Amino acid sequence: MTTTTPSRRRRRAPTRIERVAGKAAALQKPRVILAGLLLLALTSVMLLDGYLRAEVGGDQRVRTGAASGKVPDKVLDGGPILTFRGGQATTVSVPDKTIALTFDDGPNPTWTPQVLAILKKYDIPATFFVVGSMVSRYPSIVADMVDAGNEVGIHTFTHVDLSYQSHARVNREMQQTQLALAGAAGITTTLFRAPYSSETDAIDNYSWPVYKKLGEDGYTSVFVDTDSDDWKRPGVSKIVEWATPDDGEGASVLFHDAGGERSQTIKALPKYIEKMRAKGYTFTTISGAVQKQEAADGGQAGGQAQGAPNGQPGGAGPGAGTSNLQAAHRTATGATLYEGKALIGAVAVAEWTVPVLSVGLLVVGVAVMGRFGMMLILARRHYRQRNRHRFSWGPPVRQPVSVIVPAYNEKECIANTLQSLAQSTHPIEIIVVDDGSTDGTSEIARAAARELGMTNVRVIRQENAGKPAALNNGVRSAGHDIVVMMDGDTVFEPDTVRELVQPFADPGVGAVAGNAKVGNRNTVIGAWQHIEYVMGFNLDRRMYDLLRCMPTIPGAIGAFRREAVLEVGGMSEDTLAEDTDITIAMHRAGWRVVYQEHARAWTEAPGSLKQLWSQRYRWSYGTMQALWKHRRSLTDEGPSGRFGRVGMPLVVIFQIVTPVFAPLIDVFTVYSMIFVDFRAALLAWFAVLAVQLLCAAYAFRLDREKYRYLLMMPLQQLAYRQMMYLVLIHSCITAMTGGQLRWQKLKRTGEVGTPAGAGR
Repeated sequence: MTTTTPSRRRRRAPTRIERVAGKAAALQKPRVILAGLLLLALTSVMLLDGYLRAEVGGDQRVRTGAASGKVPDKVLDGGPILTFRGGQATTVSVPDKTIALTFDDGPNPTWTPQVLAILKKYDIPATFFVVGSMVSRYPSIVADMVDAGNEVGIHTFTHVDLSYQSHARVNREMQQTQLALAGAAGITTTLFRAPYSSETDAIDNYSWPVYKKLGEDGYTSVFVDTDSDDWKRPGVSKIVEWATPDDGEGASVLFHDAGGERSQTIKALPKYIEKMRAKGYTFTTISGAVQKQEAADGGQAGGQAQGAPNGQPGGAGPGAGTSNLQAAHRTATGATLYEGKALIGAVAVAEWTVPVLSVGLLVVGVAVMGRFGMMLILARRHYRQRNRHRFSWGPPVRQPVSVIVPAYNEKECIANTLQSLAQSTHPIEIIVVDDGSTDGTSEIARAAARELGMTNVRVIRQENAGKPAALNNGVRSAGHDIVVMMDGDTVFEPDTVRELVQPFADPGVGAVAGNAKVGNRNTVIGAWQHIEYVMGFNLDRRMYDLLRCMPTIPGAIGAFRREAVLEVGGMSEDTLAEDTDITIAMHRAGWRVVYQEHARAWTEAPGSLKQLWSQRYRWSYGTMQALWKHRRSLTDEGPSGRFGRVGMPLVVIFQIVTPVFAPLIDVFTVYSMIFVDFRAALLAWFAVLAVQLLCAAYAFRLDREKYRYLLMMPLQQLAYRQMMYLVLIHSCITAMTGGQLRWQKLKRTGEVGTPAGAGR
């Protein structure tokens, strides 16, 4: 008995288009990740900048009038320097005839350098209680401050009342300021002064636990004996008077080198120094005052904690060359030093990035509004010009034309396409070029032609080579001087071809762009694309037509002189946007390209977000490729130079640069809503939306579309537009990193049949 072993079925080798699609998918993933990382970096930079300016996580609450029953009397009645050496609260007073000059809220790029210059002139030291966010923004000032022999202490990172904050927030405020000091001056500090604090008798039951906890961590809290109240700007003489201690007593004296306009402080400071010296006073830092008091008390004043505060970034103790006047400083080493420098670097990036983005926002806003203005004015002029009763392109064009339909796996749509062409009121021959379909597209096309009794249909099969090759094959096979190109998923109205070819009565016209309509507009995604087609594409084309720099003839509906196509070398495979490529090539060859609004085609738009991403990615990246390919037109003479110096800049500004940076409007709007002024930001967003609605309504009026779809526009601005931004950013990254992709097949449903839905 003979046994037959079933043969194993061999796996089918992937087609060329499948191999290209696989490579495309492999290339896209890292670029999408890179685009996401760029957006994340932008968001992080803005959040960091907002945090530095206390717009993110800021807390403006200030506690007043609270009870102090839990605070020891010896603290309330004690000196301005509070330590917890050995776990016991101890206060230290400034010795008589001694001034511990202190400054709060800096550094400030305007006032702090002037204060430092005055201190240097009189050769006296001071203690600066700095705000960490300001340190990270102006690190060089802090470095100069320390190098000049002054002492620094912490005034929190964002200048918040710590009595309202959690333990985690308190630790974060201290740690971040320590890191800022490490990055700016290479030191950390054990000195601390709480924002909104004054004398020790103002300590209450809510702030006392904070001071105890910081004391246990090794911090020395510093208060004031004498407050100049210079922040009130009472006048130079009052500042000097209020800062003067009574009867030769020592004092911790408070001035401000930031936090407002400090010109009176700058004028008062030299007068104050001279007055106090005349009274026999000496000036020192907080550490100097503590050491001087220790010497007077025989070493029992409390002293400075040694080493870094517990749980805080620190270092190896006082560094070499650190004077007794800077005993609170610790040399930052290891991770603390490098993390501090990283923080300073990140802040520097944010400090440059956000202002640049703000300027970009202004430029984008002007460009967007300018574009809207141009579109409205020129679109109205175009409409009035082309719809005048006496307007004519010339003698009616009645000669037959060739309609080329490139198709790849269009079994769902090709029959509907042929059915619409069968109703054409203009004589045509139809050439269906099957680009290696695997779903029986060519057989379906032949069967549909037989059923419709169409004898003017030719079906040409070729190996899969891409859409440009299919179109070129159709042009070579065309039997007429005018060729109409359409997609295999598109349907024409009966008068579409007749309307489309009339501009060829003008011998200077080499190509005509038709009016592409979204057929499947009754879904959310379809409605969004419908708004975009009517407003963004067709309104744009009216503007470009008048300016004689039409950048793109849509693949769904366009007509060409056959000789013009052959003159420029046919449809190129150099870019993903072969329609944009050939349109620019025809401009450069001296042909005029116009827009015919009455020639309507109904196309099936992508029905899912994935397909939409794929299509728009190809379009935007292909447009960039085409512009780069024809970049020499910028310096050409004649018609090529006209497009290069008029059309090319408009396309770059309106279709690439402005859309790429347009997210700034949304980013800053959200940022402002959350962290600045919700109401004002919301009103601004609605104002921009109103302008866009106005433009869209006018575009719908010109195209005689129903306004009800505009109800989807607010949601389109919130969701759809953001996706388009990401697609364009993705395309820009691909353009910068390089990459070659071929045309991509979208999944079709065939739901766009006859154009009976026109105007719905």
